[in-house]
Amino acid sequence: MSLTVGIDSGSTATKGVLLEGNTLVRRFLCPTPFRPAQAIEQAWRELSEGLTERPFLTLTGYGRQLVDFADKQVTEISCHGLGARLLMADTRTVIDIGGQDSKVIQLDEEGNLTDFLMNDKCAAGTGRFLDVISRTLGASVEQLDALVTGVEPHAITSMCTVFAESEVISLRSAGIAPDAILAGVINAMARRSANFISRLTSQGPVLFTGGVSHCHTFTQMLSAHLGAEVQTHPDAQFAGAIGAALIGQRQRRR
Repeated sequence: MSLTVGIDSGSTATKGVLLEGNTLVRRFLCPTPFRPAQAIEQAWRELSEGLTERPFLTLTGYGRQLVDFADKQVTEISCHGLGARLLMADTRTVIDIGGQDSKVIQLDEEGNLTDFLMNDKCAAGTGRFLDVISRTLGASVEQLDALVTGVEPHAITSMCTVFAESEVISLRSAGIAPDAILAGVINAMARRSANFISRLTSQGPVLFTGGVSHCHTFTQMLSAHLGAEVQTHPDAQFAGAIGAALIGQRQRRR
C-alpha cells in the first residue's frame, strides 16, 4: 500500500498526517506562523522523513497554494467529509469549528457530499473567538474544561468578538466569577453554532471536528442546543488532513 501525506494549512494551526491505507502512521500539528508556507514545509519534512519512496502529497486549507511542491491541492470541504468518515464510519453530518471559520457538511449513506454551509465572514463562534475571550480572563483554551466543568454559565449577550470582550471585562469588574463568564461564553458559542447548523437538515450520527472539538464542555453544550448527540474523536482536529491524504490515495490509484 502506497503512503500518502495530507497537510491542512489552517488559519491558526497546520495539521498533517502520513497515511497507509486507513492507518495514521504519523501526525504533525503546530501553530500556523506568520508565513504559513514555513509550517507546510516543516510538516512535509517531518512526515516524509526517512521514507524510501516519496509519498503523494495533497494540500488543503487556506495556505494550500503557498508552496509549489504538492502533487494535488483540494478544498477543505471535500477533505473534511472524507476524513470524518474514516474517523467514524457512519458519520452523516460533520460540524467543523476551526480558528477562523465554521462549517457544517452533510453526507449521504455512502459518504458523498450532499450539502454544506460555511461561515468565514465573522469570528464569532470560532476558535479565535474562544481564544480571545479566554485570554481576556487569564486562561487558555486548553484549561477550559478544568475551569468550567459543573459551573453555571453566566448569560452573555454579545457574540461580536469586539463587544463580547468589552462585556467580559465589564462582568469581571462587576464581580462575576471568571469561570461563570467562561462557561457563559462557551454556552453562547454552542447556541450560535447550533442555530447555524440547523439551517441544514442535519442527520445523525454527527461528528464534531476542528480544534474546538477538544473542548468537552463545548461538545456537551452543543449536543444540548441541537437536541441530538454530537460525537468527537481524539484525531478530530486532523480530519481535513486525513481527507486530503485519502484523496491522494485515490489519485495515485488512477
